[in-house]
Amino acid sequence: MLERYKGMITAGGGKVHRVEDWGRRQLAYLINKLAKAHYLCLNVEADQAVMAELEHAFKFNDAVLRHLTVQRKKADTGPSSMMKTVEREEARKASQAEFAAANER
Repeated sequence: MLERYKGMITAGGGKVHRVEDWGRRQLAYLINKLAKAHYLCLNVEADQAVMAELEHAFKFNDAVLRHLTVQRKKADTGPSSMMKTVEREEARKASQAEFAAANER
């Protein structure tokens, strides 16, 4: 699904600056009887027609529970604060696993 949306953007002359996979997270409230969902963050540069087409595709895709489009003046290419948190969590889990493996020896 992600590849299809990226293809729509590039076919319309846009650019994908950043794709972040934030993983499965707990929702604040149930949406369509679901308690967890998979989060993605896309930073794209495209004209208004491509963005309208993309939002239309999100609207009629049952797998997309919610979406938010924010217009910025300048492209953000660095990692988001959410991605930094995800990376810290992964590093912490890896160090705990390393520590546990070392203690088993």
